[in-house]
Amino acid sequence: MYIRLTKEFEFEMAHALLGHDGPCRNIHGHSYHFSITIKGIPVKDRKNPKTGMVADFSDIKRIVVNTIIQPFDHALMLNKATEKNILSGLENQKLILVDFQPTCENILIYIEKKLKEILPSDLILHHLLLRETNSSFAEWYAEDNEHISA
Repeated sequence: MYIRLTKEFEFEMAHALLGHDGPCRNIHGHSYHFSITIKGIPVKDRKNPKTGMVADFSDIKRIVVNTIIQPFDHALMLNKATEKNILSGLENQKLILVDFQPTCENILIYIEKKLKEILPSDLILHHLLLRETNSSFAEWYAEDNEHISA
């Protein structure tokens, strides 16, 4: 029997949308709320210290904090194509340069790829949610992406 587990996180990050036609072209920040839901079968081996668990919440926390939260928290994410004169003043800042427009949607796709690389093989990534504001968020569901090859 499959069970879903969800763990929630928060982090602060700034970004700017290169070439955007609205105010989001300017550097600005968000208090992001992120949740990960995994799916698996609880351990049945009574000798296993994780018996009855799909995964230990502390293991999920460790994976997400090390892979997503620590690198992203209080960082500035920009597209690598951002003008060099803007980047030149940011040498000593926590800066994440990516090959995509750092929209909420693309950040979530980036997170999904990073988590899939590190999650134990017996855990199935079910869905992810990245909330940018109280009323705006993006979601990724495995079932929506089953037909898309990696």
